Amino acid sequence: MTSETSKPQGCTNFKVRQLMRRVGQNYDAEMSQCGLKTTQYSLLSHVMNLGPLRPVDLAAAMKMTASTLSRNLQPLIAAGWLEVGAGADARSRLVRITESGEVKRREAQKHWKAAQQKLNAQLGVERVLALHALINESLDLLGPEAVVSHDD
Repeated sequence: MTSETSKPQGCTNFKVRQLMRRVGQNYDAEMSQCGLKTTQYSLLSHVMNLGPLRPVDLAAAMKMTASTLSRNLQPLIAAGWLEVGAGADARSRLVRITESGEVKRREAQKHWKAAQQKLNAQLGVERVLALHALINESLDLLGPEAVVSHDD
């Protein structure tokens, strides 16, 4: 028999969102020092690491819709950090990181690392490792994720 104190108290969704907001605030504050949102840093990193790729493949890799990706690409293209150019044939397009985009991404990476180190110091490395393990295990148990809109 389970006692009331060993049952989860409160809404798990609310608690996870609360944690996400607090962690996000830590990263957002650090990333704002280089003029990027964390989602923009992630987008630059994906394009840099995956190389020139079709927008549909980038959207799939980032688990977002094509329309969300298109909206999120616009400020990075306007800033000159990403470009969309011709692909293998006349109908295809490829997203590429520019030289200035690589410079911006390296600058942003320093801030991302600072945010990660700050979080590790605040929570303790053991707790962060345990949190990663719990998240990974939970994601495995929840099964494959559907593509969702990330309007950031």
